[in-house]
Amino acid sequence: MDRPFRFGVNMMIPASATEWRAKCRRAEALGYDVIAVADHLGMPAPFPALVAAAEATERPRLGTFTLNAAFFNPTLLAREVATTDQLTGGRLELGLGTGYVKAEHDKANLPFGTPGERVAHLRRTIEELDRLAVAEDFAPHPAQAPRPPLLIGGNGNKVLELAARHADIVAFTGAATAPGDPSGAPRALSAEQLDERVATYRKFAADRAEPAELNLLINFVVPTDDRRAAIRPHLGNVPHLTEDEALDLPILLLGTTQQMAEQVRAQRERYGFTYLTVLEPAMEAFAPVLEALRGE
Repeated sequence: MDRPFRFGVNMMIPASATEWRAKCRRAEALGYDVIAVADHLGMPAPFPALVAAAEATERPRLGTFTLNAAFFNPTLLAREVATTDQLTGGRLELGLGTGYVKAEHDKANLPFGTPGERVAHLRRTIEELDRLAVAEDFAPHPAQAPRPPLLIGGNGNKVLELAARHADIVAFTGAATAPGDPSGAPRALSAEQLDERVATYRKFAADRAEPAELNLLINFVVPTDDRRAAIRPHLGNVPHLTEDEALDLPILLLGTTQQMAEQVRAQRERYGFTYLTVLEPAMEAFAPVLEALRGE
């Protein structure tokens, strides 16, 4: 059976304490199931932001989406995770990834390393978090036993294989770095390319006793009565795609409320995505779609 939909909003914009709590309460009022915080320089620090979100709300889960594992020592991260889970009343969902923005590592004076080195650090981090969550000689322990639900985000084979072994939630970005692009900037995956990534994950996860929840980050939500007219000014951002391919992008919701709701249903059928996250600027625009899909 399909899982019911869950919807999250990824908070990215710094704010005062009063403004932060107000927008978290707004996300709860709109019906979002998860309030998440990104982990990029120039954005709010995830753990204190989530504690403040917990104080302002009652229902939503609270997530990191996703932590850059290279920013953290695993033992110190275990302390942050456990304390945050305790202070949020066991509402934490821990999202982890390798990190992909070299400029942020350079600014923080941290090594970026090779893709293999970043995945190895992510693996060590996950294994240490699991160990310390129940270690008798380590404190504090998380409120949730044995640990908060783990989300792993990424698209590469090594990360998907790691997610198949460890993740309760697997997050697909719908974008990847183009081979040979020195900038490292991700570009949108076509619907067919995302098919291949999800199929690869399913092969790695074939022996799981319980299937993971599958998440997709929606990058843009554009309410419109004319989908083609709305997409044309943006085709320059996806020069590798035709207009029809751009309209079929999984990370783009574009159309009327009914059309966007149908796209979400179709993507659940095609890929298995039941947990969708939108970026903070789209929180209000996506709310009617969320309402149309509530309870499905």
